Amino acid sequence: MGSLQEKYKKEVSASLQKQFAYDNVHQLPKLTKVVINVGAGEAVQNAKCLDVIQSYIQDITGQKPILCRAKKSIASFKLREGQPIGVSVTLRRQYMYDFLERLIHLALPRVRDFKGISRKGFDGKGNYSFGVQEQLIFPEVDFDKIDTIRGMNISIVTTAKTNQEALFLLEELGLPFRKA
Repeated sequence: MGSLQEKYKKEVSASLQKQFAYDNVHQLPKLTKVVINVGAGEAVQNAKCLDVIQSYIQDITGQKPILCRAKKSIASFKLREGQPIGVSVTLRRQYMYDFLERLIHLALPRVRDFKGISRKGFDGKGNYSFGVQEQLIFPEVDFDKIDTIRGMNISIVTTAKTNQEALFLLEELGLPFRKA
């Protein structure tokens, strides 16, 4: 089948141009980046859990994630400003396409009772976000090394102007949306 990037260049761009009647190929919506974020509230008591999260996110994405720190102190959560509470990684270019290919063809089909991802995750400007309940759906994660099951947020940023353009782009790339 080839890579997702080749599919975009050959098939998806032609169907986008036909569907939305663009005058210029530079008007076609494209994928800009994919951001993967894992929040760990337990990092307030156990700072070592972020090391485990960083290692499996690095295995999944092929890129070293950064630590996300608290922006403000919240006394009821025993959280101080600047304390690390999560991990984030931004994928661009080939890393982005490789991750999306593995997500679509390997990880999402491994979700139990999977009926597709929701169509409601668009932000009005052509970007799409959704959550994954557990990291074990990725084949790169070793089951024996996982202490607790954690989810992650995945945001796909596009250059599309509307949600309809972004939905069409992501459907053409093969993202399995639920039937309406």
